Amino acid sequence: MTAAAAVAMLQGCIHNDIPYPRIQANFLSFEAEGTKNAAAIDSTSRVITLTFPEETDIYDVEVSGYSITPGAHIVGADTITSLDLSEPRYVTLALYQNYIWTIRGVQDIERYFTVEGQVGSATIDVPAQRVIVYVSDKTNLKSVRVLTCKLGATGSTMTPEIEGRNVDLSRPLTLDVDRDGRRQTWTVYAESTASAVETVSADAWTCVAWVKGIAEAGKNNGVEYRAAGAEYWTQVPAEWVSHEGGSFTARIIHLQPETAYEARAYSDSDFGNITPFTTGRELQVPNSDLDQWWLNGKVWNPWAEGSEPYWDTGNKGATTLGSSNTFPTEDTSTGTGLAAQLETRFVGIGIIGKLAAGNLFAGTYVRTDGTNGVLHFGRPFSERPTALRGYMKYKTAPVSSVTSGFEDLKGRPDTCIIWAALIDQDEPFEIRTNPNNRQLFSADLPIVVAYGNMQCGEDVDTYVPFEVRLDYRSTSRVPKYLLITASASKYGDYFTGGNGATLWLDDLELVYDY
Repeated sequence: MTAAAAVAMLQGCIHNDIPYPRIQANFLSFEAEGTKNAAAIDSTSRVITLTFPEETDIYDVEVSGYSITPGAHIVGADTITSLDLSEPRYVTLALYQNYIWTIRGVQDIERYFTVEGQVGSATIDVPAQRVIVYVSDKTNLKSVRVLTCKLGATGSTMTPEIEGRNVDLSRPLTLDVDRDGRRQTWTVYAESTASAVETVSADAWTCVAWVKGIAEAGKNNGVEYRAAGAEYWTQVPAEWVSHEGGSFTARIIHLQPETAYEARAYSDSDFGNITPFTTGRELQVPNSDLDQWWLNGKVWNPWAEGSEPYWDTGNKGATTLGSSNTFPTEDTSTGTGLAAQLETRFVGIGIIGKLAAGNLFAGTYVRTDGTNGVLHFGRPFSERPTALRGYMKYKTAPVSSVTSGFEDLKGRPDTCIIWAALIDQDEPFEIRTNPNNRQLFSADLPIVVAYGNMQCGEDVDTYVPFEVRLDYRSTSRVPKYLLITASASKYGDYFTGGNGATLWLDDLELVYDY
Protein backbone atom coordinates (compact mmCIF):
# COMPACT_ATOMS: atom_id res chain seq x y z
CA MET A 1 0.00 0.00 0.00
CA THR A 2 1.40 3.39 -0.94
CA ALA A 3 1.77 6.13 1.65
CA ALA A 4 -0.78 8.24 -0.19
CA ALA A 5 -3.32 5.43 -0.14
CA ALA A 6 -2.72 4.89 3.57
CA VAL A 7 -3.31 8.56 4.29
CA ALA A 8 -6.48 8.51 2.20
CA MET A 9 -7.75 5.46 4.09
CA LEU A 10 -6.96 7.09 7.41
CA GLN A 11 -8.76 10.28 6.42
CA GLY A 12 -11.80 8.27 5.41
CA CYS A 13 -12.01 6.89 8.96
CA ILE A 14 -11.96 10.29 10.64
CA HIS A 15 -15.41 11.66 11.55
CA ASN A 16 -15.99 15.26 12.64
CA ASP A 17 -18.32 14.79 15.60
CA ILE A 18 -17.76 18.28 16.99
CA PRO A 19 -21.06 20.14 16.58
CA TYR A 20 -21.17 23.65 15.23
CA PRO A 21 -21.87 26.33 17.83
CA ARG A 22 -25.54 27.19 18.11
CA ILE A 23 -25.64 30.98 18.21
CA GLN A 24 -28.87 32.51 16.94
CA ALA A 25 -28.39 35.11 14.22
CA ASN A 26 -30.42 38.17 15.22
CA PHE A 27 -31.37 41.57 13.97
CA LEU A 28 -30.04 43.88 16.68
CA SER A 29 -31.57 47.05 15.24
CA PHE A 30 -33.76 47.95 12.28
CA GLU A 31 -34.74 51.38 10.95
CA ALA A 32 -37.04 52.34 8.07
CA GLU A 33 -38.19 55.66 6.69
CA GLY A 34 -41.60 56.90 7.78
CA THR A 35 -42.05 54.75 10.89
CA LYS A 36 -44.01 56.15 13.83
CA ASN A 37 -41.60 54.81 16.45
CA ALA A 38 -38.69 52.43 16.93
CA ALA A 39 -38.92 48.93 15.53
CA ALA A 40 -40.16 46.25 17.92
CA ILE A 41 -37.65 43.39 17.67
CA ASP A 42 -38.75 40.05 19.17
CA SER A 43 -35.72 37.78 18.93
CA THR A 44 -37.54 34.88 20.60
CA SER A 45 -40.14 34.67 17.81
CA ARG A 46 -37.71 36.31 15.33
CA VAL A 47 -40.22 39.00 14.33
CA ILE A 48 -39.61 42.67 13.54
CA THR A 49 -42.69 44.90 13.70
CA LEU A 50 -42.62 48.30 12.02
CA THR A 51 -45.51 50.70 12.65
CA PHE A 52 -46.34 53.32 10.03
CA PRO A 53 -48.79 56.23 9.84
CA GLU A 54 -51.35 55.95 7.06
CA GLU A 55 -49.56 58.54 4.92
CA THR A 56 -46.67 56.11 4.34
CA ASP A 57 -46.57 54.05 1.14
CA ILE A 58 -46.24 50.65 2.79
CA TYR A 59 -45.71 49.01 -0.61
CA ASP A 60 -42.34 50.72 -0.96
CA VAL A 61 -40.59 51.17 2.38
CA GLU A 62 -37.02 52.42 2.33
CA VAL A 63 -34.78 50.66 4.85
CA SER A 64 -32.43 53.26 6.35
CA GLY A 65 -30.31 50.96 8.48
CA TYR A 66 -30.03 47.76 10.47
CA SER A 67 -27.48 45.69 12.35
CA ILE A 68 -27.18 41.95 12.83
CA THR A 69 -25.24 39.58 15.07
CA PRO A 70 -21.51 39.87 14.34
CA GLY A 71 -20.41 37.14 11.94
CA ALA A 72 -23.91 36.59 10.56
CA HIS A 73 -24.98 37.33 7.01
CA ILE A 74 -28.19 37.61 5.00
CA VAL A 75 -28.83 34.58 2.85
CA GLY A 76 -29.35 35.38 -0.83
CA ALA A 77 -28.75 39.13 -0.59
CA ASP A 78 -25.91 41.53 0.16
CA THR A 79 -28.15 44.03 1.93
CA ILE A 80 -31.75 45.15 2.42
CA THR A 81 -32.59 48.49 0.85
CA SER A 82 -36.38 48.51 0.34
CA LEU A 83 -39.35 46.31 1.20
CA ASP A 84 -42.96 45.82 0.18
CA LEU A 85 -44.59 45.43 3.58
CA SER A 86 -48.18 45.14 2.39
CA GLU A 87 -47.60 41.51 3.41
CA PRO A 88 -45.06 40.02 5.86
CA ARG A 89 -41.58 39.57 4.38
CA TYR A 90 -39.16 36.82 5.31
CA VAL A 91 -35.39 37.22 5.63
CA THR A 92 -32.96 34.41 6.46
CA LEU A 93 -29.92 35.14 8.59
CA ALA A 94 -27.13 32.59 8.78
CA LEU A 95 -24.59 31.97 11.53
CA TYR A 96 -23.65 28.28 11.52
CA GLN A 97 -27.39 27.59 11.07
CA ASN A 98 -30.11 29.44 9.20
CA TYR A 99 -32.70 31.54 11.07
CA ILE A 100 -35.83 32.84 9.34
CA TRP A 101 -36.96 36.30 10.42
CA THR A 102 -40.34 37.89 9.70
CA ILE A 103 -40.54 41.61 8.97
CA ARG A 104 -44.10 42.89 9.26
CA GLY A 105 -45.54 46.31 8.67
CA VAL A 106 -48.49 47.60 10.69
CA GLN A 107 -50.29 50.64 9.33
CA ASP A 108 -52.83 52.58 11.34
CA ILE A 109 -55.37 53.48 8.65
CA GLU A 110 -58.55 55.10 9.93
CA ARG A 111 -61.52 53.54 8.13
CA TYR A 112 -65.20 54.29 8.69
CA PHE A 113 -68.60 54.01 6.99
CA THR A 114 -71.76 55.59 8.39
CA VAL A 115 -75.28 56.05 7.00
CA GLU A 116 -78.55 57.55 8.21
CA GLY A 117 -80.52 55.17 10.40
CA GLN A 118 -77.42 53.11 11.17
CA VAL A 119 -77.53 50.71 14.10
CA GLY A 120 -74.15 50.16 15.73
CA SER A 121 -70.88 50.43 13.82
CA ALA A 122 -70.22 49.07 10.37
CA THR A 123 -68.14 45.90 10.13
CA ILE A 124 -65.05 46.72 8.07
CA ASP A 125 -63.28 43.55 6.96
CA VAL A 126 -59.93 44.76 5.59
CA PRO A 127 -58.52 41.43 4.29
CA ALA A 128 -61.77 40.70 2.42
CA GLN A 129 -62.24 44.39 1.45
CA ARG A 130 -65.83 44.20 2.59
CA VAL A 131 -68.14 46.53 4.57
CA ILE A 132 -71.35 45.45 6.31
CA VAL A 133 -73.54 48.29 7.53
CA TYR A 134 -76.50 47.64 9.83
CA VAL A 135 -79.65 49.76 9.58
CA SER A 136 -83.10 49.88 11.12
CA ASP A 137 -85.70 47.63 9.48
CA LYS A 138 -87.63 50.82 8.74
CA THR A 139 -84.87 52.02 6.39
CA ASN A 140 -85.52 52.08 2.63
CA LEU A 141 -82.48 50.14 1.38
CA LYS A 142 -82.94 51.49 -2.17
CA SER A 143 -82.15 55.01 -0.99
CA VAL A 144 -79.71 55.13 1.93
CA ARG A 145 -77.88 58.36 2.63
CA VAL A 146 -74.14 57.89 3.22
CA LEU A 147 -72.94 60.28 5.91
CA THR A 148 -69.21 59.48 6.03
CA CYS A 149 -67.01 57.05 4.12
CA LYS A 150 -63.25 56.43 4.26
CA LEU A 151 -61.82 53.04 3.30
CA GLY A 152 -58.30 53.87 2.14
CA ALA A 153 -55.27 55.73 3.46
CA THR A 154 -55.01 59.50 3.35
CA GLY A 155 -54.67 60.61 -0.27
CA SER A 156 -56.85 57.84 -1.68
CA THR A 157 -59.65 58.50 -4.15
CA MET A 158 -62.94 56.61 -4.30
CA THR A 159 -65.06 55.75 -7.34
CA PRO A 160 -67.94 56.42 -7.27
CA GLU A 161 -67.82 59.21 -4.70
CA ILE A 162 -70.75 58.43 -2.37
CA GLU A 163 -70.23 60.53 0.75
CA GLY A 164 -73.21 62.83 1.25
CA ARG A 165 -75.26 61.01 -1.41
CA ASN A 166 -78.08 58.46 -1.47
CA VAL A 167 -77.14 54.99 -2.71
CA ASP A 168 -78.94 51.72 -3.39
CA LEU A 169 -77.94 49.18 -0.74
CA SER A 170 -80.67 46.67 -1.55
CA ARG A 171 -77.87 44.86 -3.38
CA PRO A 172 -74.04 44.86 -2.94
CA LEU A 173 -72.38 48.15 -3.84
CA THR A 174 -68.89 48.07 -5.40
CA LEU A 175 -66.34 50.84 -4.70
CA ASP A 176 -62.85 51.31 -6.16
CA VAL A 177 -60.26 52.87 -3.87
CA ASP A 178 -57.10 54.10 -5.63
CA ARG A 179 -53.81 55.38 -4.26
CA ASP A 180 -50.37 55.65 -5.88
CA GLY A 181 -51.54 53.68 -8.91
CA ARG A 182 -52.80 50.76 -6.81
CA ARG A 183 -56.48 49.81 -6.67
CA GLN A 184 -58.56 48.02 -4.09
CA THR A 185 -62.14 46.99 -4.84
CA TRP A 186 -64.44 47.09 -1.83
CA THR A 187 -67.98 45.71 -1.58
CA VAL A 188 -70.61 47.26 0.71
CA TYR A 189 -73.54 45.23 2.06
CA ALA A 190 -76.50 46.38 4.17
CA GLU A 191 -78.33 44.29 6.76
CA SER A 192 -81.62 45.28 8.44
CA THR A 193 -82.22 44.70 12.13
CA ALA A 194 -85.44 44.89 14.11
CA SER A 195 -83.59 45.41 17.42
CA ALA A 196 -83.85 49.02 18.61
CA VAL A 197 -81.00 48.67 21.12
CA GLU A 198 -78.64 45.92 22.26
CA THR A 199 -76.23 45.56 25.17
CA VAL A 200 -73.25 44.03 23.41
CA SER A 201 -70.76 43.33 26.21
CA ALA A 202 -69.52 44.30 29.67
CA ASP A 203 -65.78 44.20 30.40
CA ALA A 204 -65.35 44.19 34.18
CA TRP A 205 -62.10 45.36 35.78
CA THR A 206 -61.78 46.01 39.55
CA CYS A 207 -63.36 49.43 40.15
CA VAL A 208 -64.13 50.10 36.50
CA ALA A 209 -66.35 48.46 33.87
CA TRP A 210 -66.72 49.15 30.16
CA VAL A 211 -70.20 48.46 28.74
CA LYS A 212 -70.76 48.50 24.99
CA GLY A 213 -74.11 48.99 23.27
CA ILE A 214 -75.54 49.53 19.79
CA ALA A 215 -78.62 51.44 18.69
CA GLU A 216 -79.72 53.78 15.93
CA ALA A 217 -77.33 56.69 15.58
CA GLY A 218 -78.67 60.12 16.53
CA LYS A 219 -80.97 58.92 19.29
CA ASN A 220 -80.48 59.36 23.03
CA ASN A 221 -78.21 56.35 23.57
CA GLY A 222 -76.51 55.39 26.82
CA VAL A 223 -76.07 52.82 29.59
CA GLU A 224 -77.56 52.16 33.02
CA TYR A 225 -76.18 49.93 35.79
CA ARG A 226 -76.99 48.67 39.26
CA ALA A 227 -75.71 46.26 41.89
CA ALA A 228 -77.12 42.80 41.24
CA GLY A 229 -80.54 42.51 42.84
CA ALA A 230 -80.94 46.25 43.45
CA GLU A 231 -84.27 47.86 42.60
CA TYR A 232 -83.11 51.06 40.90
CA TRP A 233 -80.82 51.72 37.97
CA THR A 234 -78.11 54.42 37.83
CA GLN A 235 -77.62 56.18 34.52
CA VAL A 236 -74.03 56.57 33.40
CA PRO A 237 -73.25 60.31 33.00
CA ALA A 238 -73.08 61.46 29.38
CA GLU A 239 -69.44 62.54 29.78
CA TRP A 240 -68.50 58.93 30.56
CA VAL A 241 -70.03 57.64 27.31
CA SER A 242 -68.23 57.76 23.96
CA HIS A 243 -70.11 57.42 20.66
CA GLU A 244 -69.08 56.21 17.23
CA GLY A 245 -72.15 56.33 15.03
CA GLY A 246 -74.66 53.91 16.52
CA SER A 247 -72.04 52.20 18.71
CA PHE A 248 -71.34 53.55 22.17
CA THR A 249 -69.19 52.60 25.14
CA ALA A 250 -69.82 53.63 28.74
CA ARG A 251 -66.95 53.80 31.23
CA ILE A 252 -68.43 53.11 34.66
CA ILE A 253 -66.12 54.11 37.54
CA HIS A 254 -66.09 54.03 41.36
CA LEU A 255 -67.37 50.43 41.49
CA GLN A 256 -66.72 48.10 44.43
CA PRO A 257 -64.18 45.28 43.98
CA GLU A 258 -65.43 41.67 43.86
CA THR A 259 -69.05 42.75 43.48
CA ALA A 260 -71.78 41.56 41.11
CA TYR A 261 -73.46 44.18 38.92
CA GLU A 262 -75.88 44.39 35.99
CA ALA A 263 -75.87 46.78 33.03
CA ARG A 264 -78.18 47.53 30.11
CA ALA A 265 -78.02 49.85 27.13
CA TYR A 266 -80.87 52.21 26.33
CA SER A 267 -82.00 54.19 23.29
CA ASP A 268 -84.68 56.82 23.97
CA SER A 269 -87.35 54.81 25.82
CA ASP A 270 -86.13 51.37 24.68
CA PHE A 271 -83.86 49.12 26.74
CA GLY A 272 -81.46 46.40 25.69
CA ASN A 273 -80.78 43.05 27.31
CA ILE A 274 -79.52 42.99 30.91
CA THR A 275 -75.88 41.90 31.06
CA PRO A 276 -74.34 40.75 34.38
CA PHE A 277 -70.70 41.29 35.33
CA THR A 278 -68.53 40.89 38.43
CA THR A 279 -65.62 43.16 39.30
CA GLY A 280 -62.12 41.88 40.09
CA ARG A 281 -59.81 42.00 43.10
CA GLU A 282 -57.90 45.02 44.37
CA LEU A 283 -54.44 43.44 44.60
CA GLN A 284 -51.18 45.06 45.68
CA VAL A 285 -47.77 43.62 44.91
CA PRO A 286 -45.63 42.14 47.71
CA ASN A 287 -43.07 44.41 49.40
CA SER A 288 -44.61 47.44 47.66
CA ASP A 289 -43.28 49.68 50.46
CA LEU A 290 -39.75 48.40 49.66
CA ASP A 291 -39.03 47.84 53.36
CA GLN A 292 -37.73 44.27 53.01
CA TRP A 293 -34.07 43.65 52.05
CA TRP A 294 -31.26 41.27 52.84
CA LEU A 295 -27.55 41.20 51.99
CA ASN A 296 -26.21 37.99 50.46
CA GLY A 297 -22.46 38.50 50.17
CA LYS A 298 -22.08 41.64 48.05
CA VAL A 299 -25.58 41.40 46.59
CA TRP A 300 -28.44 43.40 48.10
CA ASN A 301 -31.77 41.66 47.46
CA PRO A 302 -35.16 43.46 47.70
CA TRP A 303 -36.86 40.76 49.79
CA ALA A 304 -36.56 39.40 53.33
CA GLU A 305 -34.17 36.50 53.81
CA GLY A 306 -36.04 33.23 53.39
CA SER A 307 -39.11 34.86 51.86
CA GLU A 308 -40.46 34.48 48.31
CA PRO A 309 -38.87 37.09 46.01
CA TYR A 310 -41.09 39.37 43.95
CA TRP A 311 -38.66 42.15 43.04
CA ASP A 312 -35.12 41.82 41.76
CA THR A 313 -32.26 44.03 40.57
CA GLY A 314 -29.24 43.91 38.29
CA ASN A 315 -26.98 43.64 41.34
CA LYS A 316 -25.82 40.12 40.46
CA GLY A 317 -24.36 41.55 37.26
CA ALA A 318 -23.02 44.76 38.81
CA THR A 319 -21.19 42.86 41.57
CA THR A 320 -19.10 40.92 39.05
CA LEU A 321 -17.05 44.13 38.71
CA GLY A 322 -18.06 46.14 41.78
CA SER A 323 -20.63 46.46 44.55
CA SER A 324 -24.43 46.52 44.51
CA ASN A 325 -25.76 49.69 42.93
CA THR A 326 -29.37 49.17 44.04
CA PHE A 327 -29.67 48.98 47.80
CA PRO A 328 -31.87 49.99 50.77
CA THR A 329 -31.79 53.45 52.29
CA GLU A 330 -33.29 55.05 55.39
CA ASP A 331 -33.96 58.18 53.33
CA THR A 332 -37.67 57.52 52.81
CA SER A 333 -40.78 59.44 51.84
CA THR A 334 -42.30 59.07 55.34
CA GLY A 335 -39.22 59.16 57.55
CA THR A 336 -39.76 55.55 58.61
CA GLY A 337 -38.86 52.15 57.18
CA LEU A 338 -36.68 51.77 54.10
CA ALA A 339 -36.73 52.82 50.45
CA ALA A 340 -34.82 51.74 47.34
CA GLN A 341 -31.81 53.72 46.13
CA LEU A 342 -30.90 53.06 42.48
CA GLU A 343 -27.50 54.42 41.49
CA THR A 344 -25.91 54.35 38.04
CA ARG A 345 -22.20 53.59 38.26
CA PHE A 346 -19.27 52.80 36.04
CA VAL A 347 -18.09 49.52 37.54
CA GLY A 348 -14.62 48.14 36.96
CA ILE A 349 -11.00 49.29 37.25
CA GLY A 350 -9.80 52.38 35.40
CA ILE A 351 -11.21 52.32 31.88
CA ILE A 352 -11.82 48.56 32.04
CA GLY A 353 -15.47 47.99 32.86
CA LYS A 354 -18.87 49.23 31.84
CA LEU A 355 -21.80 51.29 33.00
CA ALA A 356 -24.32 49.61 35.30
CA ALA A 357 -27.61 51.46 35.67
CA GLY A 358 -29.29 51.24 39.05
CA ASN A 359 -32.54 49.34 38.52
CA LEU A 360 -35.40 47.57 40.23
CA PHE A 361 -37.97 45.33 38.55
CA ALA A 362 -40.74 42.84 39.23
CA GLY A 363 -39.24 39.56 38.09
CA THR A 364 -36.03 37.56 38.29
CA TYR A 365 -32.37 38.10 37.44
CA VAL A 366 -31.74 34.79 35.63
CA ARG A 367 -28.01 34.77 34.91
CA THR A 368 -24.98 36.81 33.93
CA ASP A 369 -23.82 36.48 30.32
CA GLY A 370 -20.24 37.71 30.41
CA THR A 371 -20.75 41.25 31.67
CA ASN A 372 -24.36 41.30 30.44
CA GLY A 373 -27.58 40.21 32.04
CA VAL A 374 -30.47 37.86 31.25
CA LEU A 375 -33.60 38.83 33.17
CA HIS A 376 -37.21 37.71 33.30
CA PHE A 377 -39.54 40.71 33.56
CA GLY A 378 -42.98 40.19 35.09
CA ARG A 379 -44.96 38.32 37.72
CA PRO A 380 -48.28 36.47 37.18
CA PHE A 381 -51.18 38.92 37.32
CA SER A 382 -54.68 39.01 35.80
CA GLU A 383 -56.26 42.15 37.28
CA ARG A 384 -56.43 45.48 35.45
CA PRO A 385 -55.16 48.45 37.45
CA THR A 386 -55.45 51.93 35.99
CA ALA A 387 -52.15 53.33 37.29
CA LEU A 388 -49.03 52.81 39.38
CA ARG A 389 -48.34 55.44 42.05
CA GLY A 390 -45.50 56.01 44.45
CA TYR A 391 -42.90 58.49 45.64
CA MET A 392 -39.60 59.32 44.01
CA LYS A 393 -36.74 61.78 43.96
CA TYR A 394 -33.88 62.00 41.51
CA LYS A 395 -30.37 63.33 41.10
CA THR A 396 -29.31 63.51 37.48
CA ALA A 397 -25.72 63.45 36.16
CA PRO A 398 -24.13 64.20 32.80
CA VAL A 399 -24.23 61.18 30.50
CA SER A 400 -20.67 59.85 30.74
CA SER A 401 -20.89 56.49 28.97
CA VAL A 402 -22.51 55.94 25.57
CA THR A 403 -22.76 53.10 23.11
CA SER A 404 -23.39 53.08 19.38
CA GLY A 405 -26.43 55.12 18.42
CA PHE A 406 -26.46 57.25 21.58
CA GLU A 407 -23.37 59.39 20.98
CA ASP A 408 -25.42 62.60 20.84
CA LEU A 409 -26.42 62.13 24.52
CA LYS A 410 -22.83 62.49 25.78
CA GLY A 411 -22.65 65.29 28.34
CA ARG A 412 -26.41 65.86 28.49
CA PRO A 413 -28.36 65.29 31.75
CA ASP A 414 -29.32 61.67 32.33
CA THR A 415 -33.01 60.71 32.55
CA CYS A 416 -34.64 58.19 34.88
CA ILE A 417 -37.65 56.09 33.92
CA ILE A 418 -40.38 54.21 35.78
CA TRP A 419 -42.69 52.10 33.66
CA ALA A 420 -45.39 49.49 34.03
CA ALA A 421 -46.98 47.10 31.56
CA LEU A 422 -49.46 44.25 31.39
CA ILE A 423 -48.85 41.47 28.86
CA ASP A 424 -50.88 38.43 27.87
CA GLN A 425 -48.16 35.95 26.94
CA ASP A 426 -47.84 32.74 28.96
CA GLU A 427 -44.44 33.47 30.50
CA PRO A 428 -42.35 36.40 31.71
CA PHE A 429 -40.67 38.58 29.11
CA GLU A 430 -36.99 37.72 28.71
CA ILE A 431 -34.57 40.65 28.63
CA ARG A 432 -31.09 40.12 27.18
CA THR A 433 -28.63 43.02 27.22
CA ASN A 434 -25.81 41.28 25.31
CA PRO A 435 -25.51 43.21 22.01
CA ASN A 436 -25.01 39.92 20.14
CA ASN A 437 -28.48 38.65 21.01
CA ARG A 438 -30.10 41.68 22.58
CA GLN A 439 -33.82 41.54 23.34
CA LEU A 440 -35.49 44.48 25.08
CA PHE A 441 -39.09 45.27 25.90
CA SER A 442 -41.13 47.47 23.57
CA ALA A 443 -44.55 48.95 24.27
CA ASP A 444 -45.44 48.21 20.63
CA LEU A 445 -45.19 44.42 20.94
CA PRO A 446 -48.45 42.57 20.16
CA ILE A 447 -48.41 40.94 23.62
CA VAL A 448 -48.87 44.31 25.35
CA VAL A 449 -52.31 44.83 26.93
CA ALA A 450 -51.44 48.12 28.67
CA TYR A 451 -48.39 50.33 29.13
CA GLY A 452 -47.36 53.61 30.73
CA ASN A 453 -44.20 55.38 31.86
CA MET A 454 -42.89 58.37 33.78
CA GLN A 455 -39.55 60.01 32.97
CA CYS A 456 -37.55 62.74 34.71
CA GLY A 457 -34.36 64.42 33.49
CA GLU A 458 -33.78 67.01 36.21
CA ASP A 459 -32.95 67.08 39.90
CA VAL A 460 -35.83 66.47 42.31
CA ASP A 461 -34.37 67.14 45.75
CA THR A 462 -37.27 65.95 47.91
CA TYR A 463 -39.70 63.07 47.53
CA VAL A 464 -42.66 63.84 45.29
CA PRO A 465 -45.61 61.66 44.30
CA PHE A 466 -45.59 60.20 40.80
CA GLU A 467 -48.21 58.40 38.73
CA VAL A 468 -47.77 56.07 35.78
CA ARG A 469 -51.15 55.98 34.01
CA LEU A 470 -51.73 52.71 32.12
CA ASP A 471 -52.91 53.08 28.54
CA TYR A 472 -54.94 50.01 27.55
CA ARG A 473 -54.98 48.64 24.00
CA SER A 474 -58.22 46.79 24.73
CA THR A 475 -60.78 46.75 27.53
CA SER A 476 -61.48 43.02 27.09
CA ARG A 477 -58.01 41.44 26.90
CA VAL A 478 -57.09 39.79 30.20
CA PRO A 479 -53.40 40.09 31.14
CA LYS A 480 -51.25 37.26 32.43
CA TYR A 481 -48.19 39.15 33.71
CA LEU A 482 -47.50 42.50 35.37
CA LEU A 483 -44.21 44.25 34.60
CA ILE A 484 -42.89 47.10 36.75
CA THR A 485 -39.42 48.52 36.12
CA ALA A 486 -37.47 51.51 37.40
CA SER A 487 -34.03 52.66 36.28
CA ALA A 488 -31.82 55.59 37.20
CA SER A 489 -30.79 55.75 33.52
CA LYS A 490 -33.40 55.48 30.78
CA TYR A 491 -30.97 53.86 28.35
CA GLY A 492 -29.22 51.69 30.90
CA ASP A 493 -30.10 48.57 28.90
CA TYR A 494 -27.74 49.97 26.25
CA PHE A 495 -25.06 50.75 28.87
CA THR A 496 -25.64 54.45 28.30
CA GLY A 497 -26.04 56.86 31.20
CA GLY A 498 -24.46 59.19 33.71
CA ASN A 499 -22.12 57.96 36.42
CA GLY A 500 -23.77 58.98 39.72
CA ALA A 501 -27.33 59.44 38.48
CA THR A 502 -29.51 58.27 41.37
CA LEU A 503 -33.21 57.46 41.72
CA TRP A 504 -34.92 56.98 45.08
CA LEU A 505 -38.17 54.99 45.09
CA ASP A 506 -40.66 54.36 47.90
CA ASP A 507 -44.21 53.23 48.75
CA LEU A 508 -45.54 51.88 45.45
CA GLU A 509 -49.27 51.36 44.97
CA LEU A 510 -51.47 49.98 42.21
CA VAL A 511 -54.55 52.12 41.59
CA TYR A 512 -57.77 50.60 40.25
CA ASP A 513 -60.07 53.57 39.64
CA TYR A 514 -60.14 56.76 37.58
